[in-house]
Formats: sequence, C-alpha cells, structure tokens
Amino acid sequence: MSLYEMRQSYKLGSLLEKDIADDPMVQFRSWLNEAMEGDLPEWVEANAMTLSTSDGHGGVSSRVVLLKGLDDGKFWFYTNYRSQKARQIESNPNVSLCFLWPHVQRQVRIEGTATRTPRDQSVSYFRKRPHDSQLGAVVSQQSSVIESREVLEKRLAELKKQYADKEIPCPDDWGGYCVSPNRIEFWQGRESRLHDRLCYRQQASSWIVERLSP
Repeated sequence: MSLYEMRQSYKLGSLLEKDIADDPMVQFRSWLNEAMEGDLPEWVEANAMTLSTSDGHGGVSSRVVLLKGLDDGKFWFYTNYRSQKARQIESNPNVSLCFLWPHVQRQVRIEGTATRTPRDQSVSYFRKRPHDSQLGAVVSQQSSVIESREVLEKRLAELKKQYADKEIPCPDDWGGYCVSPNRIEFWQGRESRLHDRLCYRQQASSWIVERLSP
C-alpha cells in the first residue's frame, strides 16, 4: 500500500462543548485515564508525549519523552540537564507537548513554558525509579558524542559492581522540568476529516474555550 492510499476513518467519538470540563487539566486527566483503559498492547504508552523545543537561533527539535506527573496544574518530565532538550529549554523556555492516542482517535496539544523542578523533588523521583534506570541515568551523558556502544556497557558494568549494595545518588546534572500550560487543544477524529478541535486558551486567571476549524 502506498502512502497515498493509507487512510483511516475516524468514527469512535465526538467532542462537544457541553461535554467538556471547565478546567483543561481536569479534561486532560479524563482523556488520559480513558487512553489507559482496556486491554492495551504492551507497546502502547499513554503517557508518551512529543516534546518540541527551540534554541535561541530558531532551530527546533522534537523527541518523545514520558509524562511523569500532573501536579499543580503542570506537566512534569525528567531528563539530563546537559541534553539537547535541556540546553534548548534553558535558552528558550517556550515548549510544546503533543499526546497522540490513535487507539481512541485523539490528540492533545499543549503550549507553555518549562522550568526546572525543585531539586528535592527530582531526587525523590530518582529514588523511586528502578535500580537499572537509576544506573542508566548515571551512565548516560545524554546527547554527547561517545566512541561506541561498548563504552556505555563497560561503564554500566562498573557501576553495577560499585552500587551492588549501595544507594545510587541522584546525579547533579539530572532532574525534572514542569511545563506550565497557556494553551491546550483537544482533538477528536471525526468522519470526512471534519475533526472536533476545542482549544482552551488562558486569559488572565481563567480559561476560555474556542472551537477551531479542522
């Protein structure tokens, strides 16, 4: 089948103004819970989101990261502070997030500003990660150039011995970011490509909802 012939018909639901919450975070939690319902394949990660960042020169990059919190009306994720994404956030805190849930024919787009999480919260989350994930965070100097795969595996083996019976300290260059949203768009696929798009836009201390053309 050619790319031209690849098409899906969206018939699973609708998104009407009368059915949404006044608070977009309440609406997001509802959709996230629905995206996690049912007997989903192991490869489906409903908390996966595309994070787009840009540098001070107009360069834009995107990658998929995992949502790890929805506290205080913000979206939380964790990374290496020396990574490309972190360097770009430090240069330009304006970011966008995108959740795609094809199994329910839904998408959520978020725009906002990212700031570092408090250090104690990053450390607390790090300690909740599986042991191997903690080791991986110590081994990886994310986005830096390395000689080979063997370099990583050798360093991992060394750390496994070093911390076999010890607590692994949270690296100084590892931690979280929280994204404070100012715009959240909910997209529901509909027939004939006449999709439902409802956008919450922050205005002063409240949110207004607008319907967008598909």
